[in-house]
Amino acid sequence: MPVLGALKRPVLLRAEINVSLVALAVAAVASRLRGLASPRAVVFDEVYYGQFVSLYAKRIFFVDDSGPPLGHALLALGGYLGGFDGNFLWNRIGAEYTTNVPVWSLRLLPAVAGALCIPLAYQILVELHFSHCAALGAALLLLLENSLITQSRLMLLESILIFFILLAVLSYLKFCNSQKRSPFSATWWFWLLLTGVACSCAVGVKYMGLFTYVLLLVIAGVHFWHLIGDQALSNVSVLCHLLARGLALVVIPVAMYLSFFYVHLTLLYRSGPHDQIMTSAFQASLEGGLARITQGQPLEVAYGSQITLRNVLGKPMPCWLHSHKNTYPIRYENGRGSSHQQQVTCYPFKDVNNWWIVKDPGTQQLVVSNPPRPIRHGQIVQLVHGITTRYLNTHDVAAPLSPHAQEVSCYIDYNISMPAQNLWRVEIVNRESDADVWKTILSEVRFVHVNTSAMLRLSGVSLPDWGYRQLEVVGEKLSKGYHQSMLWNVEEHRYGKSQEQKEREVELHSPTQIDISKNLSFMAKFTELQWKILTLKNEDTEHKYSSSPLAWITMDTNIVYWLHPASGAQIHLIGNVLIWTSANAATLAYLCLFLWYLLRRRRRICDVPEDVWWAWVFTGGLCVGGWAVNYLPFFLMEKTLFLYHYLPALTFQILLIPVVLQHLNDHLCRSQLSKHMFQALIVAWFSSVYLTYRTFSPLTYGEPPLSPAELRALRWKESWDILIRKH
Repeated sequence: MPVLGALKRPVLLRAEINVSLVALAVAAVASRLRGLASPRAVVFDEVYYGQFVSLYAKRIFFVDDSGPPLGHALLALGGYLGGFDGNFLWNRIGAEYTTNVPVWSLRLLPAVAGALCIPLAYQILVELHFSHCAALGAALLLLLENSLITQSRLMLLESILIFFILLAVLSYLKFCNSQKRSPFSATWWFWLLLTGVACSCAVGVKYMGLFTYVLLLVIAGVHFWHLIGDQALSNVSVLCHLLARGLALVVIPVAMYLSFFYVHLTLLYRSGPHDQIMTSAFQASLEGGLARITQGQPLEVAYGSQITLRNVLGKPMPCWLHSHKNTYPIRYENGRGSSHQQQVTCYPFKDVNNWWIVKDPGTQQLVVSNPPRPIRHGQIVQLVHGITTRYLNTHDVAAPLSPHAQEVSCYIDYNISMPAQNLWRVEIVNRESDADVWKTILSEVRFVHVNTSAMLRLSGVSLPDWGYRQLEVVGEKLSKGYHQSMLWNVEEHRYGKSQEQKEREVELHSPTQIDISKNLSFMAKFTELQWKILTLKNEDTEHKYSSSPLAWITMDTNIVYWLHPASGAQIHLIGNVLIWTSANAATLAYLCLFLWYLLRRRRRICDVPEDVWWAWVFTGGLCVGGWAVNYLPFFLMEKTLFLYHYLPALTFQILLIPVVLQHLNDHLCRSQLSKHMFQALIVAWFSSVYLTYRTFSPLTYGEPPLSPAELRALRWKESWDILIRKH
C-alpha cells in the first residue's frame, strides 16, 4: 500500500544555516548586552524618557512634542516586563537608580533592536545582489561603530528607530526580488505588508522615520512607473499591483499609526501634569483632574448659567476670562488715557473671580428658569461678573498694551458720557447647524460685540504690575478667519439658583450635581493630541552639547553622556573616526563615479555592463538617498540638534562603504596584481577600524576608568570635550 510504503522511509528535514549570519547576530548581542545594567545611574536623555516610562507605569496622560507615542510605549514595555512601578524621580543626570528600577529591563529593548541591525545590514547587501564579503563588511562596520553601540545600550530611541528603518528597507528589497519571481504569492504579500508595517513603526517611534518612509514611497513609485510600461501585464493586473501597493504602503501604515495613539490614549486614562495644554473637553475625558471638577455639569448653557470661560488657544499658557475690583490706570506710562473701568484679564489659575453669569438682556433675572432656556448660535447675551456683578463691556478706547484693539472692561457707571455697551452675540464656530445649542466644554464660541463688531480676544501680552502680570484681553475688530485666540469654551458650569448676591457667592464655590457625560470620540482626541504634538514648542535653550549639522559629517563634536563622580569613568557619544571618514569618502567616491559614468554613457561609452550600471544606480539611490533624506532636512529645522540625530543618516552611509569597495575591486582594478593589492589594503583598513573601536571602547561602555593621560590621548580632535580631572 502507498501509505505503508511511505512509512517505511524516514522523514528528513533539511535546513540551510548561514553560519556567518548567526555569528554576526551572536557578536551583535554580546556587544550590545554586555554589562547592560552598568552604569546603574541616569545617563543623559534617560532623564527625559524615564519620566514618560514612569507616567506609563502609573497610567498618567502626557504629551511629548518630540514625536509619536510608539517609542515611549516600547520603553515602557521594558519597564513593565521588569516590574517597574514608576516610582523614581527623574530629575538629574547621574542620579543613582533605586533598587525598584529594573535598569537591565529598561535598556533591553533598545539593545536588542541595536543588535538586530547588524544581521539586517548583512541581509540588505545580499538582497542588493552584492557579494557575501560585501555583506559581511557592512555588518562588521555597524558592529564596530562606537556611536551606535553607545546609543543602543541606553534607554533611548535611536536604535529602535534605525532597526525599523533597516527592516523597512530589507522588506522592500525582498518584495522587489519576489516581484521578479512570483508576484502576488504569499511571500510577495508578506514582504510588501511588512514594508508598510515597518515604515509605520519607524514613523511611530520618531518623526525622523518619515524621511525613509518617503524615500521608499518614491522608489516604489518609480518601480510602479516601470511596471506600467510592461506590455506583458494586462490593465487589470496593473490595477491590482497599484491597489496592493496602496493598501500595504499607505492604508496599513496610516491605520497602524492611528492604532499607536489608540493604545496610548487607552492606557493613559488618568489626569496628569500635561492636562493644562489640552482643551477642556479632552481634560474632562480623563480620570481625575478637571473631570473630577466637571463631573455632572449641565451640558447646555442657558440664560442664568454660571460659567468659566477658557481660551482655546492655550498660549502662552492656559487661562480663563477673569475680572477683579481693580480698575485700569487713568493714564498709562506712555501718556495714553484709559476708561478707568474695572479690569478684565485672562488668568492662568483657577479662581472664584473666573466665574461669569450668562444673562438675558431682556430680563433682570440671574438664575436659570424652569425649564431652562438654552442659548443657541447667534443669540445675544450679557456676561455678568459673578463676584462684582459688573457687565462685560468694550468701547472705542484703546487697549492698554494693544492700542490697535479696543479695551475690554467691566462697566462702572461714572455718570459721564460713556454709556454701557455690554451686548455680545454668541457664535458657535464648531457648530453643525445654525440651530446648534451652546454646550459645556464641547462648543468653541466667539463673542462678537454688538455695537462695534469687535471680538473678545486674548492678546497674549502680560499686563504691567497694576494688572498683576495677568494676560491682556482685548476687543479685536480686524478678523481674518477664526483664530484660536478669539475662541472660548465653557469649562466649569452650573445652573444658577440664587438671585441674591451673597447666596450666589456661596453658590459659586459649590459643586454641581447634574450628571451629563461629555466623552470625546477617539478621532477627536487623536486629532487634538496630534495637533498639540506638531505645534507644541518647548523653549529651545542652547545646550552645552548641541551642535550644527555641519559638525556631524566630520564628527567635530561629541556628547558626554555620563561621568562617574569618584572613578572618573565616563560614557561618550563618539563614533569610530575611521568609519565616519570612510563613509564620507565612500559617498564622495560614489557621486564622482556616478557622474563620470553618466557623462560617459551620454557619449555612448559604457564602462560597466548594463545590469551593473542599473544596480549601481539603484543602490546609490537607496544608500546615498537614505543618507541625504535623513541628513539634509536638519538644515531647515529650528530646534536644538545633537550628534545622535545623524545616526540614521550615518547608517545608510556605512552600508555604502562595502558597495563602493566591491565596485572598485570588480571594475576598476583591472589586473590580478592590482586586485590583490587592493584587497590587502582593505584588510589593513579593517584592522585599523577594529583597533579604533577598541581604543574608544572605554568611552563607549564606561569601563574601565582611564587615567588623565589616557583620556588626553583619546582627544583626537581639539573640538572634542573629554573630561579630565585635574587632581
